[in-house]
Amino acid sequence: MAKFGTKEYIKEAKTKAKRIGYDVEISKNKQKKLDVFKNDKKVASIGARGMNDFIQTGDKEARKRYKSRHQKYRNIKGTKSYLADKILW
Repeated sequence: MAKFGTKEYIKEAKTKAKRIGYDVEISKNKQKKLDVFKNDKKVASIGARGMNDFIQTGDKEARKRYKSRHQKYRNIKGTKSYLADKILW
């Protein structure tokens, strides 16, 4: 569990992104948490600032609810839902 914006949070997000072939940085969009990059090209902004995610809370029940809510698109590679699912949850 790590507070958003800390080195620990960024390290965890980068590790999870790397597993699926992406990189992340803190988003320049003040409403989003992370900008996601593939081959140095920005492909998405994910995570609403002010909302919790699994990296922050470690809450397995919240993770289960998130995955259920986003079931329709979270398994389609390259979608924002897929990226958020794999990186934040």
